[in-house]
Amino acid sequence: MRRALPLLAMLVGTFLTTHSMTAGAAEYPLPPDNSRLIGENTTYVVPNDGKPLEDVAAKYQIGLIAMLEANPGTDPYLPKAGTVLTIPSQMLLPDTKREGIVVNLAELRLYYYPKGEDKVIVYPIGIGQLGRNTPEMVTSVSQKIPNPTWTPTANIRKAYLKDGITLPGMVPAGPDNPMGLFAMRLSAGTGQYLIHGTNANFGIGMRVSSGCIRLRPDDIEALFNSVPKGTRVQIVNQPIKFDVEPDGKRYIEVHQPLSHTEKDDPQTKPILLTAAMKKFIKSDDTNAEIVKEAIRRRSGMPVVVSVGDKATDMPPAANAPQTVSADTPAVTTASTQ
Repeated sequence: MRRALPLLAMLVGTFLTTHSMTAGAAEYPLPPDNSRLIGENTTYVVPNDGKPLEDVAAKYQIGLIAMLEANPGTDPYLPKAGTVLTIPSQMLLPDTKREGIVVNLAELRLYYYPKGEDKVIVYPIGIGQLGRNTPEMVTSVSQKIPNPTWTPTANIRKAYLKDGITLPGMVPAGPDNPMGLFAMRLSAGTGQYLIHGTNANFGIGMRVSSGCIRLRPDDIEALFNSVPKGTRVQIVNQPIKFDVEPDGKRYIEVHQPLSHTEKDDPQTKPILLTAAMKKFIKSDDTNAEIVKEAIRRRSGMPVVVSVGDKATDMPPAANAPQTVSADTPAVTTASTQ
């Protein structure tokens, strides 16, 4: 599935009648400096309630694309009742400094490391759509804005007009504001990039914005109330994360890379391997065949690639989601280890 959705899909999402349930912020104990693996995957059986996949994603603090990476073939608008979905809650921390806010564009996640606390809080995000990319940078929070107004740029108004939508010169603060109720301006550039909320129940975990970083309403409120002005913000683009854990297990986590053109298919688009990644693959301790399959699969979940493991040990969501009896328990553990 391409990350750049048509504007129509965004607008349809704003009129969804269901209200997404939220389970609070996804907090994880911070692992030691020599470890980057956090969390554990679970499974969820889709009830016969007619709700979209976004409802499940929001309940478990997951982005929509992440749910589709982990569960290929799932209908995002009406997942089939009885389908067992993998909830991809296990991940590798980005290979960055553990300070302030870290955004990994490729995985559509924001990591917040509260100062003086031994934890990391992870939020799914929406980022810049094709042609309005969110750039990689190291910057900081320069301004915190409660109840922001939205002044769409001339280019944004022109783009909407092509779809028959006439935007006002300024949208006042309130529940109808596409920026939501909270915004944090970044100091980079002219201050045109913000981390803000949304008034829609659709689009988090996707490329939907004009370059800003978008969070669900409850998430931006929590982040806004926790992040001090001046907090460091680092934005990276790491479609492949890899790590050797203290127990010797070697992991790789592969996400669909960001598209550069409309013709790009993120599921087949080549991923540039860094020198460090090539060294990791060539190691005598790495099973290169599993790495190759993980890069092809792009599940967005950590996979053990140590020598001695078999290629069949891929995450259970590598195949089309299975259907089970409605009597199956709603949530069970399903660690990828």
